[in-house]
Amino acid sequence: MAMNIKMYSTPFCKYCKLAKEIFNKKNLSFEEIDITQNQKLMEEMLKKSNEMTVPVFDINGQILVGFNRTKLEEALVKVA
Repeated sequence: MAMNIKMYSTPFCKYCKLAKEIFNKKNLSFEEIDITQNQKLMEEMLKKSNEMTVPVFDINGQILVGFNRTKLEEALVKVA
C-alpha cells in the first residue's frame, strides 16, 4: 500500500521543519499544505483535527496533531 502523507503547516513552524527533516531522511514523499495561504485548507485541517495548531499530519487517514517524534515514527512504520 502506498503511503499518503499530508502535513498541514505554516512557514514559521519549527516543528513542521523537524517533521520535514524526518520525511526527507526516510525518502518519503509528502504533501505540505501551508494553511496560511488557503482558508479552505485551514478549515479542512480543523475538521480533521479539531485543533488550531500545526503541524497536523494525515498519514493514510490517521490524524496526528502536533509534533511528537515517537508517535510520528510509529505512524510511519505502521503504514510502511
